[in-house]
Amino acid sequence: MKQSFEEVFDTPQKKLAFFQNIILVAAADKVLDDGEGDLLLFIGDRLGLKPDDVMPIADNLPVLSFIIPEEGLQKTLELQTLVQMMMQDGEVHDKEYLLCLEYANRIGYSKDILDDMIEQFSAGDSEGG
Repeated sequence: MKQSFEEVFDTPQKKLAFFQNIILVAAADKVLDDGEGDLLLFIGDRLGLKPDDVMPIADNLPVLSFIIPEEGLQKTLELQTLVQMMMQDGEVHDKEYLLCLEYANRIGYSKDILDDMIEQFSAGDSEGG
């Protein structure tokens, strides 16, 4: 059975770790565009995070690094979301790509798997206009 977003990220720790990972990719190119901001807000909402929860993450961004989840499903979901965040402004910035690659490597995924995910997102985008 497929688990929902809420079932996968079922503790405050998991939610905040996930959000931190996404912000790291969103902020990699030093510019948070509207699409990235909207996606962050949407995910924060889905996770039930409040501004007070995420402010410490935003404040400490320069010293933060990825928090790698232990569960397989969570790893995959997070990587897919990181790729979505990277693709959000319509182009893949080197810094964002390298961060996604670092994350992929740390969860045991190859560059090929990451590139496949990016391909899937690109294909999905072009069909929808």
